[in-house]
Amino acid sequence: MPGRIIIFDTTLRDGEQVPGAKLNAVQKLEIANQLERLGVDVIEAGFPASSPGDFEAVRGIAQKVRKPIITALARTVKEDIDAVWGAIREAAHPRIHIVLGASDIHVERKLRTDRDKALTMGVEAVRYAKTLTPEIEYSTEDASRSDLDYLCRVIEAVIEAGATVVNIPDTVGYAVPAQFGNLIKELRMRVPSIDRVILSVHCHNDLGLATSNTLAAIANGAQQVEVTINGIGERAGNTSLEEVVMAIKTRQDYFDATTGIDTTAIYKTSRLVSRLMGIPVQPNKAIVGSNAFAHSSGIHQDGILKDRTTYEIIRPEDVGVAQHHLVLTARSGRHALKHRLEELGYQLSPEVFEKVHTRFLAVADRKKEISDEDLESIVDIEISKAPEVFAFENIQTVSGNQALPLSAVTLRRNGEIITDAACGNGPVDAAFRCIARIVGLEVKLQDYELKAVTQGTDALGEAAVKVEIGGQIFSGRATSTDIIEASARAYLNAINRSLVK
Repeated sequence: MPGRIIIFDTTLRDGEQVPGAKLNAVQKLEIANQLERLGVDVIEAGFPASSPGDFEAVRGIAQKVRKPIITALARTVKEDIDAVWGAIREAAHPRIHIVLGASDIHVERKLRTDRDKALTMGVEAVRYAKTLTPEIEYSTEDASRSDLDYLCRVIEAVIEAGATVVNIPDTVGYAVPAQFGNLIKELRMRVPSIDRVILSVHCHNDLGLATSNTLAAIANGAQQVEVTINGIGERAGNTSLEEVVMAIKTRQDYFDATTGIDTTAIYKTSRLVSRLMGIPVQPNKAIVGSNAFAHSSGIHQDGILKDRTTYEIIRPEDVGVAQHHLVLTARSGRHALKHRLEELGYQLSPEVFEKVHTRFLAVADRKKEISDEDLESIVDIEISKAPEVFAFENIQTVSGNQALPLSAVTLRRNGEIITDAACGNGPVDAAFRCIARIVGLEVKLQDYELKAVTQGTDALGEAAVKVEIGGQIFSGRATSTDIIEASARAYLNAINRSLVK
């Protein structure tokens, strides 16, 4: 009988730590509901002690999402543990998650203490949490760089104190698969009480090895894996849920394991997280990237036409990706557009559909065909737009190698048309300066990216910006066949996010 791997999703806690990816309570609940439909076993909903807003967001999820275990993170201090319990106590299946460093680097340099005192801190925290709820998870932060003998001591002690799940994190992505798999094997052999708990792993992707390390851990006896949708998270991110789940499903002959995930909901979940967090999925991302099931080589195309298994080890339908393609142009009717949107997993309200249709026509008038990638970009950006305090009307630019770059921008606010013009180092810089002047804010540009969604001279350009306003980071995205217009719209989108907040 295959082993059942527990899927612990930390998209709403570790994933949300990405700069500019802050979610409000409504968005967190929307993702949590989708994670429940996806079939995850555990949802880590946040870090309640970090802010009153996060406390309420976690509490809302605990009240309304009933099937999975709901947990949240706490340090080894009573106030953190109380905050977690206050937020999750109404959950159908609550769990308190406690974390403390186990490596000498963390114990000595971060905690400024010694091993024995750190061990005592962990044990006392678990004992206190155990008085609140039966299910306690303890994470030995930076376990992959910890002394093995000390790590065994800590694990044995927290199990005796009442921990029901012990998590072994590769916190900075330092491990390599053979080493990390062996660490799990050693712990199973050397900790006498290890069979009394669920053994979990949480791997980071600093060396691009998070999925490999997690799979190596499963092969050596790990029972729970901590993952995020699209692999988002601190620095280079976390282990990707979709990669681990599909590796287990595709190579069941090797892992002899299963999960409770409805894999046909993976693509929809991926796009929801990408849209709400404003973080695009890279085209070549395994499982959910736009190129994951695309074949351009003539040899590959010939093989696929003869037998799909020649170049596809995963059927697109198994992860919720529609296989066939519908060409959309400016002459496509509303019915054709709606049909293709539904095939791509979008269920839009009439109001949102009208916005998408309007934007679709504007782009289609400039392009011969609208690809799936174009359409996804249009829809995701239109859906994820913050309420428009300032609405974009038009832009005119003057530029040249011997001309002073000038942009004139027209915005609308509460029916009032506001036009201004500004000079800059280039037309985009001039547009940004002009918009900032109109809205009356001090805006610092932190990051600016521009890419073609598809190929060709009429490609849809997608602009992404991150700006700092009032000490906080806000992100914005927009598309247009005119890259200066796309840049201005993205900049304004980020500013609207700050004004709404």
